[in-house]
Amino acid sequence: MTRPPRPAGTVVFDLDGVLYIDSEGVPGARDALEACVDKGWRPLYATNNSTKTAAIVVRHIEERTGFRADPHGAVTSAMSAARHVASIGRDALIVGSDAIGDELVARGVRVVDHNSPRAERPDAVVVGLDRAISYERIDRAARAIRSGSAFVATNIDTTYPTPTGLAPGAGTIVAAIAAASGVEPIDCGKPTEHFGSLIVDMIGPGPVVMVGDRPETDIALGIAYGWTTVLVLTGVTSSLDDIPGSCTPDHVLASVADLPALLASIGG
Repeated sequence: MTRPPRPAGTVVFDLDGVLYIDSEGVPGARDALEACVDKGWRPLYATNNSTKTAAIVVRHIEERTGFRADPHGAVTSAMSAARHVASIGRDALIVGSDAIGDELVARGVRVVDHNSPRAERPDAVVVGLDRAISYERIDRAARAIRSGSAFVATNIDTTYPTPTGLAPGAGTIVAAIAAASGVEPIDCGKPTEHFGSLIVDMIGPGPVVMVGDRPETDIALGIAYGWTTVLVLTGVTSSLDDIPGSCTPDHVLASVADLPALLASIGG
């Protein structure tokens, strides 16, 4: 009886700045993803972008790169935050996107309306990227946190890459609410264990390679779990001088297009 080939391992891809930037795919991303699969590597997708559900992640990968991703292979910071909130409470006030609410509801957590009496002290306040942020929303969140609600951040990335440069990220909003409330948040994004444990649950046999563009999140996560780390220079990091010594990657590539050759040397 012929046994199926042994999987080569798992490649964990960050998204923004690695596979695409905003709505444009990074050149060569589709070919790199297809080469990984052809060589037996399983791709997973790990993003601190809390505005996306797993279904949206998969759709965006296909729209922007042309590669059809596995819908069960995506982890987002909204998922990570929702799992944590479900472990500590039953309802939450959101400063962020609908995706956070979708993930909370999927975990059995009730989303509190900003104008309801319960908004004064829900079990948790969950903060992510909110492009409709207002003074009133910051005020409401800070008041609830000062009253005793748990302060949960989907992530604390202060920026994210766009075709015209870096834009303010969830961490910018989190910082404002932290300053107003006097409370530091529980971070559920990369590189925390809250996020990493979701990926670990999905990893199969063989080596694991983490591919990202942000040393303090992507590379730090890979280092924490003992994975091979690969930094690409198409996103937040464009120069080797921007890499902190504590987050030094195992490999640096110009872009994800160069990944297949590297995987061949690792064992793919």
